[in-house]
Amino acid sequence: MSAAILALNTGSSSLKSALFDAATLDVIERGAITGIGRDPQAIFRDGHGAPLPAPGFPPPADMPAALDGLLSRLRGRPALRLVAVGHRVVHGGRRFHEPARVDDEVLAQLDAYSSLAPTHQPMALAAIRSVRERLPEVPQVACFDTAFHATQPKLAQWFALPRELGESGVIRYGFHGLSYEYIADVLPHVAGETARRRVIVAHLGHGASLCAMRELRSIATSMGFTPLDGLMMGTRCGSLDPGVPLYLMRERGMSPAQVEDLLGRRSGLLGVSDLSDDVRTLEASDDPRAREALDMFADRAAAAIAAHCAALAGLDALVFTGGIGEHAAATRARICARLAWIGLALD
Repeated sequence: MSAAILALNTGSSSLKSALFDAATLDVIERGAITGIGRDPQAIFRDGHGAPLPAPGFPPPADMPAALDGLLSRLRGRPALRLVAVGHRVVHGGRRFHEPARVDDEVLAQLDAYSSLAPTHQPMALAAIRSVRERLPEVPQVACFDTAFHATQPKLAQWFALPRELGESGVIRYGFHGLSYEYIADVLPHVAGETARRRVIVAHLGHGASLCAMRELRSIATSMGFTPLDGLMMGTRCGSLDPGVPLYLMRERGMSPAQVEDLLGRRSGLLGVSDLSDDVRTLEASDDPRAREALDMFADRAAAAIAAHCAALAGLDALVFTGGIGEHAAATRARICARLAWIGLALD
């Protein structure tokens, strides 16, 4: 019987997974269950990318059902023994700067951060608890999106707020750290010594952010205290005058929960286009609102890249990653065209 490690990335309506051979770390299987609770779809592939059958999918009405289905697939592999489960957890706060084995104390601390990432944190913790119930003997490890940015200088992390708030943890944490950590690991194999110079990584997906790196370490990032900050995203507003939510609550009578829903679920590409949060849909549309949303996305990304050039005192490499960054060539071209003035040109 072979030992295996399961890695889980839990989203608000998706469950992505990868199963690894524990001895070699070769990929055995990758999976993506999306549209949970709405229009569920499941795709599984082997270590070479070939499609695998997905019997029983899709019926997942909720995340526990999706996790049950995934674990049932593992039970259908009697030659494999699960020895550990790793989880992507968005917020590790000031305490967690490296992966942590999950116990009751760690869970309680991570629960306290749920209000800072309400779309992601509760779902990840629910997955951890579900695995505990079903496989109590298997150790679980939480890996944090905030941890990679702990190397940033103090002034890059702090807001211009009273010092006591910064000292109590109201700071810029930054997110997408696991993605940036991966890029930092593989970029030297792609870009050679340039990887250690002045690099900006653009993680563009449904959530989007930038990270400025020097010597493969985070110097600055666009996201802040929560994943709402920074770039315009699929349904998130990105950077916003703090007076806007105050106005909405004071003059429009909106509750904090309504403002949170507006800024996190009804803004960004979806809000500006009034059509979709999917770049593919917007690219295919001839509605002028779709073009406005795409142009705004590129404008905001280019302006933020320029700001991160200031943090690095220049730029030696720009890296695109994430679903949009990898697949949306037209979006990459729009962003780079707006940065031609710094000498950036696409091959």
